[in-house]
Amino acid sequence: MATLDSALDPNSEEYRQNRDALLAAVEEFRGIEQAVVDTAESKRAKFEKRGQLLPHERISRLLDAGSPFLSLMNLAGYKMHDDKDGTEAGGSTIAGIGYVSGVRCLVTASNSAIKGGTISPSGLHKTLRLQRIALENKLPVVSLVESGGANLNYAAEVFVDGARTFANQARLSAAGIPQITVVHGNATAGGAYQPGLSDYVVVVRERAKMFLAGPPLLKAATGEIATDEELGGAEMHAGTAGTAEYLAQSDADGISQARDLVKLLGWRRAAATAPEHEEPKFPPEELLGVVPADAKKPYDVREIIARVVDGSDFLDFKNEWDSATVCGWSTIEGNPVGIIGNNGPITPRGAAKAAQFIQLCDQTRRPLLFLHNTTGFMVGTDAEQNGVIKNGSKMLQAVANARVPKISVLVGGSYGAGNYAMCGRGLDPRFIFAWPNSKVAVMGGQQAGMVLRIVAEGKQRANGIEPDPKVLDMLQQTTAQKLDSQSTALYGTARLWDDGIIDPRDTRRVVAYALDICDDAEQRQLHPNSFGVARL
Repeated sequence: MATLDSALDPNSEEYRQNRDALLAAVEEFRGIEQAVVDTAESKRAKFEKRGQLLPHERISRLLDAGSPFLSLMNLAGYKMHDDKDGTEAGGSTIAGIGYVSGVRCLVTASNSAIKGGTISPSGLHKTLRLQRIALENKLPVVSLVESGGANLNYAAEVFVDGARTFANQARLSAAGIPQITVVHGNATAGGAYQPGLSDYVVVVRERAKMFLAGPPLLKAATGEIATDEELGGAEMHAGTAGTAEYLAQSDADGISQARDLVKLLGWRRAAATAPEHEEPKFPPEELLGVVPADAKKPYDVREIIARVVDGSDFLDFKNEWDSATVCGWSTIEGNPVGIIGNNGPITPRGAAKAAQFIQLCDQTRRPLLFLHNTTGFMVGTDAEQNGVIKNGSKMLQAVANARVPKISVLVGGSYGAGNYAMCGRGLDPRFIFAWPNSKVAVMGGQQAGMVLRIVAEGKQRANGIEPDPKVLDMLQQTTAQKLDSQSTALYGTARLWDDGIIDPRDTRRVVAYALDICDDAEQRQLHPNSFGVARL
């Protein structure tokens, strides 16, 4: 393979401006994440009075000290529903992929320090996405539960699709993927079925409460009077109902038991250890200055590739035939990968080239990495006559049907059908992450505003009306502002268009971790059954 050169000048004024702009974006999303943690931390006294750990402390105790942890969808629901200031982002769940007793697991914890961990629509869809990640990547699931169930303000939005979370739990168990749940507090109504559908359940004495109907509802519905413990306490479920297999004395003890259970699963790494590899020739810190602060300025995506792949080695594919869509082979921390990036719009030739490249990667079982920065497919008479629709369809077919793992990173703009062709959320990448400067939209705001202006002006003239330039200006400006506000990384991650915003400097580490997860899943043989594990 050829070693990539770099034209980037870290001492230039342009580099400094690019770096400052991207650093500001990193600081913005990190600040929002910290505000969520601080909001939960403000409830510490309340938790300590009850003898409980805060949710983020539960996660810390569960994970192996010093091991890698990939946080997922930290800002789900940001400023949506009743999250007025962004401090309730995360969908009421802390989640990610990390190591528990030496086993890589998907781990979740109800963020009960914020609105009692009640589930909003974004929280529901985050859970559904997490379950898909667990199934696709064959990851054991460890859940630390304490939730008041659905947020009743949005009951109609979560009720029907809420059933999917239970169906997915049953299917995970049937597929041979173990689920371990520790109940730290409330697990009421529909929320009681999460532990009920888990393969192993630990309940915390005097804190866990699992019932379909609590004492007030029971009295109202039937007239029966019962205490919390009689109806759904930890000792009752462990000793009488048999819903739980293990009784813990505290939060910490429950987490310790979960760690013991994971250790005893016999879940060993399936994939071979990645071979020795070189670090990139250029420091990851320089990724902050690669992408121009002005999105209209071009740059070579190889500048990113050179700071992500092993030894900065990259073998270009058919670059002489089309240079706007960059395709080539490399390795990331020893994992083979095919990379597709953008140096402009996707041309008819670029689409055909990418489709061929994807098929070659599929043939050799090589995962694909998509680095998004495109305005979409090329438009115009020349593009149409050269088959942009035909060739674009070929690329979409290849992306949709490729059987190898696909990982996407939004490093810049991802517009129109270009987002689809580059394996955006709708094309089901195994993982998709976003840089904080990235944009996702059907088209740019200015372009959309101009389109609506032209259409409105044409309609008025067709009806014999002389257009008012001021009205047209207002239409154009408001449209542009609306689309621009709906294309930001924060807007997209709130709606789960990605699996989380990442610091550009972490790109190599995050992608390598994701590739290793995928490789282990591809090699792992599960032992499915018909219905999952049921309690008799």
